[in-house]
Amino acid sequence: MVRKNLYIFIPILCLGLILIGCPKKTVVKEEPSIKKESEQTREMKPKEEQGAKEFEKSLVAKKEPGIEGEVLESKLLKDIHFDFDKYNIRRGDAEILKGNAALLKKNPKITIQIEGHCDERGTVEYNLALGERRANNTKKYLVSLGVSADRISTISYGKERPLDPGHNEEAWAKNRRANTVILSK
Repeated sequence: MVRKNLYIFIPILCLGLILIGCPKKTVVKEEPSIKKESEQTREMKPKEEQGAKEFEKSLVAKKEPGIEGEVLESKLLKDIHFDFDKYNIRRGDAEILKGNAALLKKNPKITIQIEGHCDERGTVEYNLALGERRANNTKKYLVSLGVSADRISTISYGKERPLDPGHNEEAWAKNRRANTVILSK
């Protein structure tokens, strides 16, 4: 009886050892995609630093001080313009704001002020309110693109600071704008 049990037990034991097998060593290989990402990150850092330096070089002190002290202007931050008696962001100006937002995201320590401007037509009060709506709508759009609202303040100058002193449609079109300036700390 013991011998019969032994004949059954040995094949089962052998079968179990075959099925279990020897444990294999796990080899961890670096995935090519991870390696590529780290190489890309290293390559991008100099480009980002170059972009920040280019932005810093573009800063110029504005002629008139702002409400919160000295302000700086950069040719890299573009103005947007508005139709007569409107404050909605036009399609072409939305693209300009996307570029401004990208620049601001690359330079997260910069705070800005959006100045709302109008042409000379209309009362002082009306144009101050319209300029405020233009500045606030521009801010709202930049926030929707991922720029922190804490970094943006707004002000309206109405018709008090025209870009073009002319009295025709061409001058008025230039003056209906939202100008972005950098607040110095």
